[in-house]
Amino acid sequence: MDIGVFLLALAMVYLLPGPDMILLLHTGAREGVRAALSTALGLALARACHVALAATGLALLFRTAPWTFDAVRVVGGLYLAWIGLRLLRAPLEPPAAATSAPAIAGAGWRAFRRGLLTNLLNPKALLFCSVLLPQFIQPQNGPLMLQFALLGGVLVVVGLGFDAFYAISGERMGRWLARHRLMQRLQQWGFGGILLGFGVRLALVRDL
Repeated sequence: MDIGVFLLALAMVYLLPGPDMILLLHTGAREGVRAALSTALGLALARACHVALAATGLALLFRTAPWTFDAVRVVGGLYLAWIGLRLLRAPLEPPAAATSAPAIAGAGWRAFRRGLLTNLLNPKALLFCSVLLPQFIQPQNGPLMLQFALLGGVLVVVGLGFDAFYAISGERMGRWLARHRLMQRLQQWGFGGILLGFGVRLALVRDL
């Protein structure tokens, strides 16, 4: 098991712009770092679920019964598109990161749930786990399930580290946006449009 190559592969994946990164940056900018970190925890739990599901062979079900993959893909795409539309239609308000107002009750839970569902309803994240992890598992290194669990744990922890960085970056971006109202609106429209685009593509394009 070459852990260095595995970590490099994870870093390359987590550095690529995607719905998770956009969601974290927007949440940090609009709702503050606590909400963004709650979103990161939701994403981490979703990735842990994907690792467990990949270990039990659910990804194989997606390949042998393509309609199951399509069903989850369409639902996940519609959910992302719904989030994007909400961002596009949301009123322009001062970012939470730039105010001293206390957080709205339940905001942390909503942010956590948003992160969880965004990743959990993306079947391609499950296929990613089922394709990447077996490449670094070697029978001579011990029980296969133990290796799968260890690599899966590394995947989740590294992802959480990157997500925390994006959450903090989003909060700092929110402080800057509070002083530039036009850029604040452009950020809202831009991130909303990107999430809407990710959702439409996920729902309509089937490429395993």
